Amino acid sequence: MMNLDKLIFSVKERFLRYVKIDTQSDPESPACPSTAKQKDLGNLLVKELQEIGLTDAHLDEYGYVYATVPANTSKKVPVVCFCSHMDTAPDCSGAGVKPIVHPDY
Repeated sequence: MMNLDKLIFSVKERFLRYVKIDTQSDPESPACPSTAKQKDLGNLLVKELQEIGLTDAHLDEYGYVYATVPANTSKKVPVVCFCSHMDTAPDCSGAGVKPIVHPDY
């Protein structure tokens, strides 16, 4: 069961921390992920998922994060997958990001 008391950061606070992590990819690299630093965000996500009670959260060798959120119903429901890129384009540096929030945009 997820421990919602451990959700100390708001969604905005989490997002602002995540975008500051340098996840720039390297198109010349044959590795997957293309840079080791891309796993920094994945490791943080795994840590935070485990902190809220997702015991199977893990990062694989390719930088993919997996976790299972158990259903909160006894009804038979489909499994849902959330999938997203965690890297940033190689065209610009991923270091030193200073996010700007426009609250009334």
